[in-house]
Amino acid sequence: MPKYIIERELPGAGELSTDELKSISQTSCSVLNQLGPQIQWQQSYVTDDKVYCVYIAPNKELIEEHARQGGFPANRITEVSAVIDPVSAE
Repeated sequence: MPKYIIERELPGAGELSTDELKSISQTSCSVLNQLGPQIQWQQSYVTDDKVYCVYIAPNKELIEEHARQGGFPANRITEVSAVIDPVSAE
Protein backbone atom coordinates (compact mmCIF):
# COMPACT_ATOMS: atom_id res chain seq x y z
CA MET A 1 0.00 0.00 0.00
CA PRO A 2 1.32 3.51 -0.77
CA LYS A 3 2.99 5.61 1.92
CA TYR A 4 2.44 9.38 2.05
CA ILE A 5 4.02 12.38 3.72
CA ILE A 6 1.48 15.04 4.71
CA GLU A 7 2.70 18.57 5.32
CA ARG A 8 0.37 20.46 7.64
CA GLU A 9 0.96 24.18 8.08
CA LEU A 10 0.17 24.93 11.70
CA PRO A 11 1.65 28.20 12.99
CA GLY A 12 3.01 27.72 16.50
CA ALA A 13 2.96 23.92 16.24
CA GLY A 14 6.27 23.68 18.08
CA GLU A 15 4.76 25.48 21.06
CA LEU A 16 1.78 23.15 21.48
CA SER A 17 1.57 21.61 24.92
CA THR A 18 1.63 17.88 25.59
CA ASP A 19 -2.11 18.03 26.32
CA GLU A 20 -2.82 19.86 23.04
CA LEU A 21 -0.81 17.31 21.08
CA LYS A 22 -2.64 14.51 22.88
CA SER A 23 -6.00 16.05 21.96
CA ILE A 24 -4.99 16.37 18.29
CA SER A 25 -3.81 12.75 18.33
CA GLN A 26 -7.08 11.57 19.88
CA THR A 27 -9.11 13.40 17.24
CA SER A 28 -6.99 11.88 14.48
CA CYS A 29 -7.36 8.36 15.88
CA SER A 30 -11.11 8.78 16.24
CA VAL A 31 -11.45 9.76 12.58
CA LEU A 32 -9.13 6.93 11.53
CA ASN A 33 -11.34 4.44 13.39
CA GLN A 34 -14.37 5.74 11.49
CA LEU A 35 -12.62 5.54 8.12
CA GLY A 36 -11.54 1.94 8.61
CA PRO A 37 -8.33 -0.07 8.52
CA GLN A 38 -7.18 0.97 5.04
CA ILE A 39 -5.69 4.22 6.35
CA GLN A 40 -2.98 4.08 9.00
CA TRP A 41 -1.10 6.85 10.77
CA GLN A 42 2.51 5.83 11.39
CA GLN A 43 3.97 8.93 13.06
CA SER A 44 4.28 12.68 12.94
CA TYR A 45 7.10 15.17 13.32
CA VAL A 46 6.30 18.53 14.91
CA THR A 47 8.42 21.54 13.91
CA ASP A 48 8.08 25.25 14.65
CA ASP A 49 5.19 25.94 12.26
CA LYS A 50 4.44 22.62 10.58
CA VAL A 51 3.58 19.02 11.31
CA TYR A 52 4.83 16.31 8.95
CA CYS A 53 2.81 13.10 9.12
CA VAL A 54 3.52 9.68 7.67
CA TYR A 55 0.46 7.70 6.58
CA ILE A 56 -0.23 4.50 4.72
CA ALA A 57 -3.38 4.64 2.58
CA PRO A 58 -4.68 3.27 -0.70
CA ASN A 59 -4.98 6.77 -2.18
CA LYS A 60 -4.57 10.48 -1.57
CA GLU A 61 -8.33 11.05 -1.42
CA LEU A 62 -8.68 9.01 1.77
CA ILE A 63 -6.01 11.16 3.43
CA GLU A 64 -7.85 14.29 2.28
CA GLU A 65 -11.08 12.89 3.79
CA HIS A 66 -9.28 12.23 7.10
CA ALA A 67 -8.06 15.84 7.13
CA ARG A 68 -11.54 17.18 6.30
CA GLN A 69 -13.30 15.13 8.99
CA GLY A 70 -10.63 15.87 11.60
CA GLY A 71 -10.43 19.57 10.84
CA PHE A 72 -6.71 19.30 10.08
CA PRO A 73 -4.88 21.16 7.33
CA ALA A 74 -3.31 18.97 4.65
CA ASN A 75 -1.40 21.56 2.66
CA ARG A 76 0.69 19.06 0.73
CA ILE A 77 0.26 15.31 0.33
CA THR A 78 3.16 13.55 -1.37
CA GLU A 79 3.44 9.85 -2.16
CA VAL A 80 6.74 8.31 -1.08
CA SER A 81 8.54 6.76 -4.05
CA ALA A 82 11.38 5.13 -2.08
CA VAL A 83 12.75 4.85 1.43
CA ILE A 84 16.49 4.96 2.05
CA ASP A 85 18.55 4.75 5.21
CA PRO A 86 22.17 4.03 6.19
CA VAL A 87 21.70 0.36 5.28
CA SER A 88 20.91 1.47 1.72
CA ALA A 89 24.57 2.51 1.39
CA GLU A 90 25.87 -0.99 2.03
